[in-house]
Amino acid sequence: MSEQSTAVTRERQGDQPQMDQKEVLRSIVGVLAAFFAAMLATTIVSIALPTIMDALNGTQTDFNWVLTAALLANAATTPIWGKLADLFDKKRLLQLGILTFVAGSLLAGFAINIPMLMSARVIQGIGMGGLTAMGMAVIGTVIPPRERGRYSGYFGGVMALATAGGPLLGGVIVDSPLGWRWTFFIGVPIALISMWMIHKTLHIKHVARKVYIDWAGAVLVTVSVSVLLIWVSYVGKAGYFEFNSWQTYAMVGGSLALIALLIWVEGRVPEPIIPLRIIAMRTTALSIIASVSIGVAMFGSGAFLGQYFQVAREASPTLAGVMTLPMILGNLFGSVFSGQMISRHGRWKIFLVVGASVNIGALALLGTMSHDTNYWILAAGMFFNGVGMGFMVQNLVLAVQNNVKVTDIGTASSSVAFFRSVGGAAGVAVLGAMLSDKVSSLVIHALTAAHLISPDGSSGVASGSTSLDLSTMPPAVRVMYETAFGDATGVIFMASAAVAVVALVCILFIKEAPLRRTV
Repeated sequence: MSEQSTAVTRERQGDQPQMDQKEVLRSIVGVLAAFFAAMLATTIVSIALPTIMDALNGTQTDFNWVLTAALLANAATTPIWGKLADLFDKKRLLQLGILTFVAGSLLAGFAINIPMLMSARVIQGIGMGGLTAMGMAVIGTVIPPRERGRYSGYFGGVMALATAGGPLLGGVIVDSPLGWRWTFFIGVPIALISMWMIHKTLHIKHVARKVYIDWAGAVLVTVSVSVLLIWVSYVGKAGYFEFNSWQTYAMVGGSLALIALLIWVEGRVPEPIIPLRIIAMRTTALSIIASVSIGVAMFGSGAFLGQYFQVAREASPTLAGVMTLPMILGNLFGSVFSGQMISRHGRWKIFLVVGASVNIGALALLGTMSHDTNYWILAAGMFFNGVGMGFMVQNLVLAVQNNVKVTDIGTASSSVAFFRSVGGAAGVAVLGAMLSDKVSSLVIHALTAAHLISPDGSSGVASGSTSLDLSTMPPAVRVMYETAFGDATGVIFMASAAVAVVALVCILFIKEAPLRRTV
């Protein structure tokens, strides 16, 4: 009897089909391809956004929210996907996530205005949540923790390739006859190919059991996080509301009340979206807090590098992508090297400590940037930022997976990914707001010094404007805006460095446990 027919027979008999090494590798390639498509959707658009904002008449706030919409949907749905992974067939859920992602990508590519683009990004984010959570759950199901370091390194390498390679690819696409819409279309064939590979090679027997879906928890998670991020994005901005206002009290107070209600609900339902018994475990709790901090630096600060090179340094989208290459090299090295060393020696905490320390130094170095900083200083900062991220991101998930039962791997992995995405969404919103305010302040100061506006900001040649439609600005004002943007960008990296200290403190208190050799 052939190997394939034997596997089918075992599955029909109700036994868990045993995947050989070749099947595992092929299925992992399919999962990695889906994971790459999801990560690419986050990073490829960052380099294209200045062009997209110019084409669709967007502002800096729109820029922030096109990024945040996908990250928020990803964050809000990741724990839902993770819980579903523990209740339903992981293979079919992964395929459903791929189809959702494809639908969102197609809609984004055909967007004709900012609201349509944001809606499409939400759908994309829901699919990305599925691909992220299911990918981690599949890895945790078919590979023992001791061997998982190697595969986590592959995941980290793919993340590195998408994180820094995405901007390069996005720049090439934007500058080509294809145009910015293909930055959304490009992920569709990759996702569909991964779906076919997963269908052919991944064999996971799902054991049916009584299902309870925590819909109340899902709604509370989504609404509480969304309201807080909306408040952060608009508070203190002209035309919206101030910190001391009824809107602030209503939104912040309402979010805190919803979070309190969420904790109450999750402690009483049989299958919680965010299981308190898991996230209360020392390793998981510390890893989650560290992941929030990492998310701010990984998504928040990284999202603005391409914008900095295009706006402040007048680089083309392609050149801006090339200028971010040091980050991909550092991330690729950090991910693959740490994964191989962990699988070989079984020690993982040292890489987390070194990664967190290096990351703080790299972000602080990037925090010194201005509009005319020597590129090699920026390259060094980006490289070591990539190394630090490569040492930390997947290895925090590995530490958590090693600490829970196999039946909880989907939920535990998605919890870490959820809070990392929340940190990323919050980072984009908060750092974007900081950047916008600093740019407006510097522009007003420059215009006032040039006697183009009065000291009170009246007479308004772009006074305090956050528009990213640079092509409509007078040349003198455009130069002032570009200089102000470059000088303001360092602020967000210095803030990210301060937040990154939290990750180091948490990692120092994580207790290292030997990696299991069996699933």
